[in-house]
Amino acid sequence: MTTFDELLAEGAAVPTEGWDFSWFAGRASEERPPWGYAGLVAQRSGSARAMLDVQTGGAEVLAQIPHVPPLLRATESWPPNLDLARPRLTALGGQVVQVEDTEPLPFDDGTFDLVVSRHPTVVLWEEIARVLRPGGTYLSQQVGKASVHELSEAMLGDFEPSDGRSPERAVAAAEGAGLRVRDLQTARLRMTFNDIAAVVHFLRKVIWIVPGFTVEAYRPQLELLHERIQAEGPFVAHSTRFLIEAGR
Repeated sequence: MTTFDELLAEGAAVPTEGWDFSWFAGRASEERPPWGYAGLVAQRSGSARAMLDVQTGGAEVLAQIPHVPPLLRATESWPPNLDLARPRLTALGGQVVQVEDTEPLPFDDGTFDLVVSRHPTVVLWEEIARVLRPGGTYLSQQVGKASVHELSEAMLGDFEPSDGRSPERAVAAAEGAGLRVRDLQTARLRMTFNDIAAVVHFLRKVIWIVPGFTVEAYRPQLELLHERIQAEGPFVAHSTRFLIEAGR
């Protein structure tokens, strides 16, 4: 049987760049939202003339679109993700621009008729509205309130989750920027972690669940959770997601 320390080392060694979660196969699972975000983006790209993917990660979603608009751009802030995204965008005839998530978008007013974003860390709604053409669409899948809160509490203790990521706040912010919300869907999705290596890799990859997480700092909590998994089976948590579509 693999030891606790061996599992910690395994989870700590997995690269974290990009949004490819294939390493978790057999070790962790998460229900998918019912709306099928990647499929929606692929469908919308077919009629777009100019498309922007904000905080593209490794451009995993754009790599799946069957029709490439004449103008295709993406933004990303993290250098390891840029290394993944650049060849994918180049192959599509597009371009990825390095820009911090909290900085203005480096594009002219009214450039895009479709702006998309999956799990943005922050949404600059005024910037989204500015770069959209009249009649344009913003389509985004976002992390909701109290996502994976059970795991946060296992590491940090009991606390009340912030409502900063609530869909209601997103709607208010979109409307405040002059956009009209056309669709809003929410989902609460079951997650399971089969071993502590999966927990460690997840917390290293999804850094907002336990800000500042390191194996060394949270070793006691990880050991308790490891013992719980050994005794009771997979640790169950729930992610929250919402899909928002807004337009000018």
